Amino acid sequence: MTGYADLIFLSTFLSVSMTTEPFDPMEGEALVIKCPKRSSSVKVTWYHMDTNKIIPAEEEGSRIFSLERFLWFLPTSREDSGNYTCVTHLSTNRTKSFNVSVQVHSYKQGVCFPSQIRYPNDTKRGKIVCPTIDNYKNATIVQWYKDCKPLQGQRYFKQEKYIYIENPTREDDGYYTCQFIYTHKGNMFNASATRIFISEAKHSPLPPQILFPKNKKVIEVELGAALSLKCQALLGIKKQPMSAVSWDVNNIPAKHYDFTRFHEETHFFEGHAQEYYEETTLNITEVKTEDLQSNFTCIALNAMHNTRVTVTLQLKPQFEVVLCNVLLITGSLVLLVAIAVSVILYQSFRADIVLLYREIFQPYSVKDDGKIYDAYVIYPKNHTNEANFVEYFVYQIMPDILENKCGYKLCIYGRDIYPGEDTASAIEKRMQRSRRLIILLTHQLINCKEPTYDQHIALYNALIQNDTKVILLEMERIETYGKLQESLRFLIKQQGTIKWKEQHTAHPQSPNSKFWKQVRYHMPLTLKSSHSANTG
Repeated sequence: MTGYADLIFLSTFLSVSMTTEPFDPMEGEALVIKCPKRSSSVKVTWYHMDTNKIIPAEEEGSRIFSLERFLWFLPTSREDSGNYTCVTHLSTNRTKSFNVSVQVHSYKQGVCFPSQIRYPNDTKRGKIVCPTIDNYKNATIVQWYKDCKPLQGQRYFKQEKYIYIENPTREDDGYYTCQFIYTHKGNMFNASATRIFISEAKHSPLPPQILFPKNKKVIEVELGAALSLKCQALLGIKKQPMSAVSWDVNNIPAKHYDFTRFHEETHFFEGHAQEYYEETTLNITEVKTEDLQSNFTCIALNAMHNTRVTVTLQLKPQFEVVLCNVLLITGSLVLLVAIAVSVILYQSFRADIVLLYREIFQPYSVKDDGKIYDAYVIYPKNHTNEANFVEYFVYQIMPDILENKCGYKLCIYGRDIYPGEDTASAIEKRMQRSRRLIILLTHQLINCKEPTYDQHIALYNALIQNDTKVILLEMERIETYGKLQESLRFLIKQQGTIKWKEQHTAHPQSPNSKFWKQVRYHMPLTLKSSHSANTG
């Protein structure tokens, strides 16, 4: 009996994780892991934590795959060992994670189960259930083993996932392995699971193991400050009738040493496989000089054994504390200043930065979006024979800057719509084949009672279909936008305008002026031929 408990202690619970559930399959067997069910679950996603990759759904020939709450290994391989997690997306827009650790074990002669036993005694008198078999649909138990030897005899009765032992005695205590066959899409896989059986046992003590703190650990403290020392120990399977975790100070129980400064708090909990833990916290209201010469000992005991670890206290180096605080504050201030300066510089020189980036890192850009023009130009039409600056700007300055010097291709009404074409249809098609819409804002456009057809189509594409970006050029100083149609006012409020100022008139053909830099910033990447890119 003691031997079995020792084996559980040595093999299983040395590596117990309070946040990760371990799985220890044998190599070449099927393994199916189930994510816990959440009441408001919407979607479950499985990840391989070591590679940060999503585990996809099943594909033809795939060996590892996921579907909803389940993760399959068909079959397992030594390379599958690692950490996995399922993330449950809840209807409340929150998520919950469930972590598992998979360690695939190689077969050894005479060994039918891994040394790590996950499933402790959890039976009623003489009734043993095959662990995890409910995760496998279409699974059939083919053989039960006790300590790796086939179970035989009339005392054993097998039914579905259970085996019953008639009048169990201490001689029946041991490791019971159920070996079953799992069928998935016509393919058959072996699988097995093992649990310990202890006759008539409601609980199973284990040699106490203190998980933390480590023995001879030195804890840095500050005089006058409060301190909490935690001690956590594994004491057995299920709640133990005789167990305790407590603190001594210089071999005197802490509660008797100085009850004004020392207070103990104890609570217990069970792990995923019903292993029983106790944690006792020694709260010190004020650290004094005498504590630096004291031994603080955590003692864990149960009906089987007792163990202890001792920790000591020492002062934190004052220089180190001050230096760390100074470095932390200085580093934080420098970081905040750097971020603020970066944001200000970017906002001030955003157009220059983006244009420089395009010039250096994307000198050759090929678009396969079915568009022909980089921008369609919409401007107020002059119905008189008198020439004005807006038409000169549209027919002379814009093509010279954007087409000749910057490599863009514009579509301009009156230049790129040919005689004989249906005007409405031609305008609509040209806009559909343009990556941007440039609208020139003038007093003539504001005072126009009815918007032109191309203006109407442009605003429809920008606001209703939302498939073409608009660039607004304010060619004349406009005091108020109140007379503009509502859709244009919305666009102005949303993105603003690029203003043509009087000083631009002196050198209108300079693509590096502030005005043209802003226009180029809002334009798409320049389309260059592969020949020019290669020769350039």
